[in-house]
Amino acid sequence: MTPTHFSSGMAADHEQSWLIPDNGQARPFASPLPLLEKLWQTILRRWVLIAAVVTLCISAGIIITMLQTRLYTARAQIELSRAQKNITSVEGVEQSNYYDSEFYETQYALLKTASLAARLARKLQLADDPSFFAAHGVVLADQTSGSGAKPVLTPAERKQREGQAAGMLLGAVQIAPVLNSSLVNISYTSQSPEWSARIANAWPQEFIAATMDRQFATTADARRFLEQRLDALRLRLTQSERDLITFGAQRNIVAIGGSRDAAGKTEAAQTLVASNLGALNSALVTARTERIAAQSRLRSAAGESSPEMLQNVSVAPLRAKRAEAAGEYARLMVQFEPGYPAARALKQQMDALDAAINRETARAGNSRLAAYNEALSREQQLAGQVAATKALFDQQQRDTIQYGIYQREVDTNRQLYDALLQRYKEIGVAGSVGVTNIVIADQAKVPGGPSSPNLTRNLMTAILIGMALAGGLVLGIERLDHGIRDPGEAEELLGVPLLGVIPPAASSPIEEFLDPKSDISEAYQSIRATLAFATNHGFPRSLLVTSSRAEEGKSTTAFALAVAICRTGQRVVLVDADMRSPSVHEIVGCQNTPGLSNFLAGEADALAMVMATSISGLSVLPAGPTPPNAAELLSHQRLGVLMTSLLQKFDFVVVDAPPVLGIADAPLLGAAVQGCILVAEADKTPVGAIRTSLNRLVQVNTRVFGVVLSKIDLKRHPYGYGYGYGHESKGEREDKAA
Repeated sequence: MTPTHFSSGMAADHEQSWLIPDNGQARPFASPLPLLEKLWQTILRRWVLIAAVVTLCISAGIIITMLQTRLYTARAQIELSRAQKNITSVEGVEQSNYYDSEFYETQYALLKTASLAARLARKLQLADDPSFFAAHGVVLADQTSGSGAKPVLTPAERKQREGQAAGMLLGAVQIAPVLNSSLVNISYTSQSPEWSARIANAWPQEFIAATMDRQFATTADARRFLEQRLDALRLRLTQSERDLITFGAQRNIVAIGGSRDAAGKTEAAQTLVASNLGALNSALVTARTERIAAQSRLRSAAGESSPEMLQNVSVAPLRAKRAEAAGEYARLMVQFEPGYPAARALKQQMDALDAAINRETARAGNSRLAAYNEALSREQQLAGQVAATKALFDQQQRDTIQYGIYQREVDTNRQLYDALLQRYKEIGVAGSVGVTNIVIADQAKVPGGPSSPNLTRNLMTAILIGMALAGGLVLGIERLDHGIRDPGEAEELLGVPLLGVIPPAASSPIEEFLDPKSDISEAYQSIRATLAFATNHGFPRSLLVTSSRAEEGKSTTAFALAVAICRTGQRVVLVDADMRSPSVHEIVGCQNTPGLSNFLAGEADALAMVMATSISGLSVLPAGPTPPNAAELLSHQRLGVLMTSLLQKFDFVVVDAPPVLGIADAPLLGAAVQGCILVAEADKTPVGAIRTSLNRLVQVNTRVFGVVLSKIDLKRHPYGYGYGYGHESKGEREDKAA
């Protein structure tokens, strides 16, 4: 039978075909392990290194702790109020208008100023106290004699000693605000618990004293400044009021009803001329309204049909009688002539009534005309008076401009004077009462034990540093180690299917495999079942088993697969093609000669060299004597003849090939078989070496069915990579038997 090969093409095309068998169905990928599982596996592999690094760091932490000087920390607590608690409800000079964050940050900075430390050093006379310097690990030159008496210092030496003490104070104090509160912790650390408590209590007291001194100094400066300004403003106010009165008298400006608003500004006062003009103008408007009304009545009253005449009490009865007479006259005219006596009498009565109505209408019209003339005369007189007063008012308005300038100057000077005078009084009251926004919330106590070194904290720090160093070291080693640790990553890293994983053997892998219930036997049975779907006709009839390098378990895998096929009742021949380092004859317990090298050299018939084994259905073709150049023998056409003759007699041919890297034998053998599998040792064989081996096989058109990971610890892969379901391993059975 002719071996089946890949079609010719580029290596990149073959990489895609690795994942798809002949039947066209895609192989399922194994899911890679989660990140936490990978991390746990790394810890299991490197736990010795991690434990060593952490132990070393803990030891260093203990040694450093034992060598450190004992330090004692005392803590006092103060409260910083946002505003001063003013007893008099009067604002002082230092009322701030900045934000809370700026206020508190300013207070924190003031708590740790060099001036405050120097003030405290002078207050406690630290320059004359050698015990203070001893509490900070400083031995003074004048104390080396051990007399114990306080030294006599010159002014220059005292100043220098005070500066040194202030520097120690600043270096040992710690200001720590309490989160989300106005409380501040003041901690002081030294080698003496008494000095730590003393300075921790003196620090806030001196800060309060310094704050009050600063307030008093600011108040005194402000009062001196305000006194000078008040004297100058008093003179300006007096002169501006005098100028205002003089100008008003010269211009006859008489202000009526002047007043000041809440801000002290003089509201616009009305002059006498403006008041008169307003009154005359109101009278003129009234007179004009009356004249217009009289004129309207005069025009609308023309004739007897005007609304006024229709409502006149004198004309209305006459009109009623006239209407009755007209009605009676019209009735008589229906029956009689105008000369009828009764008709003539009614006609005369009607004429008399018309004359009376006309007289009454004329009299009413004369009355309306007289009223109109009177209203017109009064309007003309008022208009003249308004015009005269308006001319006087216009002249006074021009004078009022300068008058308003004088008035505004008076108002401005008065407002400034009143504001400064009020502020001067407030500062005097506030400065006489000592208030502060700082309260001591908690006094410091003498510490009962050292705050440093803290063994627990140092050990925790050492453990964290050790874990960090161990993590970095393990990460670096893991980066340098490119072996496959997770079976789920094999397909992702290599691009070929994972056919199965082989657990490590407790003793001899061949002996454990021959036990059908062992984990190794189950693993190889699973690989055989997977390869049964590799081609359209099932298990490949000619299969090459190789690896990237030696000692990866390829010979064991070749033997195990051959035996697994024999267990299904098939005839299998196992060819030991590793002529450089043969091992199959040792596994099955037969002679190594004659063998494959003899046939390739043309010495004998291949079928005559095949040896039967104690395993039913399994035959072996040994490697034979080691040739001087195995690659030349494998390049001969007799290799194809050998595979054809073996396939005619046996159902399957399994070839144990040499490693791929560094040797040309495996690619030459791959060209003569239907396909191959690559055995890789987990955790040791680099991924780059496996990829190089796969590329070499693809370049000679060798079909790669997949990869088998050998010697993998199943205890670290609990997600579906174990075997022996329902069975016990050989080691477990031996332990129970014991």
